[in-house]
Amino acid sequence: MKLHPIWQEYPDLQPELAKTLDLMENSVKLKNKPVEIAVMEMVHAGGKLLRPAYQLLFSRFGPDQDREKAVALAASIEMLHTATLIHDDIVDEADLRRNLPTIAARFGNDVAVYAGDYLFVCCFKLLADYAGSLRSLQLNSRSMEKILNGELGQMDRRYDLTMTVDQYLENISGKTAELFALSCTVGPLESGASEKFAKECAQIGLNIGIAFQIIDDILDYSQDATAIGKPVLEDVRQGVYSLPLLLALEKGRSELTPFLQKKDAMTTADSQAVYRLVQQYDGVARAHQMATRYTDKALKAIRKLPADAADTRGELEQLTLRILGRKN
Repeated sequence: MKLHPIWQEYPDLQPELAKTLDLMENSVKLKNKPVEIAVMEMVHAGGKLLRPAYQLLFSRFGPDQDREKAVALAASIEMLHTATLIHDDIVDEADLRRNLPTIAARFGNDVAVYAGDYLFVCCFKLLADYAGSLRSLQLNSRSMEKILNGELGQMDRRYDLTMTVDQYLENISGKTAELFALSCTVGPLESGASEKFAKECAQIGLNIGIAFQIIDDILDYSQDATAIGKPVLEDVRQGVYSLPLLLALEKGRSELTPFLQKKDAMTTADSQAVYRLVQQYDGVARAHQMATRYTDKALKAIRKLPADAADTRGELEQLTLRILGRKN
């Protein structure tokens, strides 16, 4: 399977990421062919494998360099991530992801639910086979709980015009940033690094994940559907209010509220008006500033990582700058 072009600049990571994809593919063995096909399509859908890459890089910070284990843990994390994407698309009734039909849109909700469930099973099978202790299983279980709580928090606040920036940050810390934090924690922990060091790495991942989600939300107000691989402003129509809109509401609430009160009856013209007002009231610019603050926190901590792993530290810095600048 082909890797995303982003990894051409990281030749030492390419072999392990390729093995990660191979292991994911080889882990899928189902008698039910529709579900198996759906799972394989998601595995082959062209994701960037960012979370496995962070897991593989952070796994170099430790005395026990079992690269087979590192690859297996990377595959388990990507399977967990893929499962959450499938289930998210079902809940959101999304038709597109990465400019391709979602599993639910193509195969129906029943097949999609089972495909996501099966990927959860694959994730924990790999952990059971390769994790050196119950600690990694505990971390994965707790991460799943935090991801779910973030999703539930987002669901609870749909169409909520009183939602605050702090509540938004709490939600994305769970639904997006937690998996980045897990990716940066499991690697060093399973390589024999200390709990204290692993917790410091988790904070790096959390800051990366928060910045990543803010930037993803900014794209909804700055690029077209083809560029981001999904319909623009779909979140707003579904009552999911992200940071650019929340910040714009602080200055332009009286103008924005009439459009948002229409809820799912919002027209294309209404969406375009919301888009313009978010730009006009500096929602995008201020969201960029907040993303930059979280990016800077992550980079500052990365630069303090052990000096004897300078090459890995440099790759982490370069990768973080790349993805948080959304350079393709």
